[in-house]
Amino acid sequence: MSIAKSRMERRIKRARKKIFGTQERPRLALKKSLKYLYAQAVDDTAGLSVGLFTTASSDFKDLKSHKNIAAAVMLGEYAGRKLAEKNIKKIVFDRRGRRYHGVVKSFAESLRKSGVEF
Repeated sequence: MSIAKSRMERRIKRARKKIFGTQERPRLALKKSLKYLYAQAVDDTAGLSVGLFTTASSDFKDLKSHKNIAAAVMLGEYAGRKLAEKNIKKIVFDRRGRRYHGVVKSFAESLRKSGVEF
């Protein structure tokens, strides 16, 4: 395992000690892969996923890149609409060890514009 990966895992574990999602206020975890962005709303008390939103879905097929800031803004708006359909207005945002800038910041700001509080 590389040093960078082990440091990332330590940051994720350290943050997860403090972040916990409930049914009324699920944890929304943002994951970045080499090609796509994934956002998953999780109810940690029941151990269930409330919703999974990704740029790999057919709703985002016309994007040039599926992991840049423009894709993050679109994913944030999409996730905000889907969470509103499920009557979820408040979440706990889990950055998964990433800094709050760039893709993570644009995703969070677009989520807030959609009406989701955190």
